[in-house]
Amino acid sequence: MMNFFSGALPDAIGQGVLWSMMVLGVYITFRILDVADLTVDGSFSFGGCTCAAFLYNGYNPWFALLMGFVAGFSAGVVTGILHTAFDIPAILAGILTQISLWPINLQVMGSANTSLIRAKEGGRIETLFIKVSEFSGKISPDLKLDSKEAPILVGIIVAIVVIFFMYWFFGTEFGSAIRATGDNENMIKALGVNTKVTKLIALAFSNGLVGLSGALVAQSQKYGDINMGTGAIVIGLAAIVIGEVLLGWLKSFKGKLFAVIVGSIVYFVIRAVALEFDIDPSYMKLISAVIVALALAVPKFIEDFRNKRLYTPDDVEDTDSTGKEEA
Repeated sequence: MMNFFSGALPDAIGQGVLWSMMVLGVYITFRILDVADLTVDGSFSFGGCTCAAFLYNGYNPWFALLMGFVAGFSAGVVTGILHTAFDIPAILAGILTQISLWPINLQVMGSANTSLIRAKEGGRIETLFIKVSEFSGKISPDLKLDSKEAPILVGIIVAIVVIFFMYWFFGTEFGSAIRATGDNENMIKALGVNTKVTKLIALAFSNGLVGLSGALVAQSQKYGDINMGTGAIVIGLAAIVIGEVLLGWLKSFKGKLFAVIVGSIVYFVIRAVALEFDIDPSYMKLISAVIVALALAVPKFIEDFRNKRLYTPDDVEDTDSTGKEEA
């Protein structure tokens, strides 16, 4: 158990905060825009592979991180164009983009995976987390972050920045138009807003965050892989629902974004606990599906239970007697 708290748990928390950017991206389409976007699996890999390719060729890790965001953003633009310009259903447009990104990822890296231990020219690759760890050591040897602590710190900082940006952006006139598009598209059209533009920008920004998350994960695990985004959409949906179940009392927009981050961390902690029981890693997709199913079913069960408690036998008798008197 001590090994879990000193090893697996910090790793799970670190992965949770790094993947939380992807979950925030899924939240934009799933909850705000009310669109099923399956581009996520492909744009996550695209962001990670692009970041890995730039790092392998000697570029700065911050620049590589930015390119990961741009890669995901461009994937979202493609999905948005297919959906808005050609009237292809969003779910199908996402699938088409996701499928097309697989060979593109292969072309970007030149192979199925790229190690970030050694650069193309032979030197050591300094990822963002290595730089943060070394910088903390320069401040004080006692404060130097290890390989488990650096991802947690970087992930929290990036998550806070993204949350505040989203809070500001979706409070602007254009951001409010995006939210209105998801709530009532016909109403916002009647007010003269071009919903094709709002959908396109929302899909692009959403997948940009997904690509950013992929870039962070690639730097954290020190390799890029064309299959690293497989199942990302399931993780995103599970994290959103878990966050809503645990922190459903947070009603503000900023609170809901915070709940998404918590949901992502809890999801990866649950996975870590499952692996501690020596469950075969090949069953992780099944476990993920079960987590999503339970997260979706529990709120419905709680709601039905509360509704049943509102009605008592006396209420039924009073209703019957009232009906007879009126008759």
